[in-house]
Amino acid sequence: MPTRTARTAWTGTLQEGSGQVELASSGVGKYDVSFPKRAAEDADGTTSPEELIAAAHSSCYAMALSAQLGNAGSTPESLDVTADVTLGPDPAGGFRISGIKLTVRGRVPGVDAEAFQAAAEAAKAGCPVSKALAGVDHITLDATLA
Repeated sequence: MPTRTARTAWTGTLQEGSGQVELASSGVGKYDVSFPKRAAEDADGTTSPEELIAAAHSSCYAMALSAQLGNAGSTPESLDVTADVTLGPDPAGGFRISGIKLTVRGRVPGVDAEAFQAAAEAAKAGCPVSKALAGVDHITLDATLA
């Protein structure tokens, strides 16, 4: 399996500095990062490690759920997955990811709500990004079949 690479160039202090993260493997873009904007309610055009983790988790989870449903003989018509990643204080000092909420709404012909929920839970357990984030205290799942 391939290795993917991202690169960040940073200048200055934590509070006054800034950087730019580049999705180097795909070459699809460079995105500004800044600690003050990371900790603010309004990101004001910058991304953050938490947003990038949310992107990774939502896309990985969608793939894992699609695989679970496919293994059960069903093809999703659509899966809409959102990952909300929360940054909070770490009791040991500094910050930590304090929680992740996965929300999925799916249209899957021929699947009932119980089977969808079972596939959704299995996907959460089997998703490689979920496994990588196992140190997060709370990863919740809200799965609904439309």
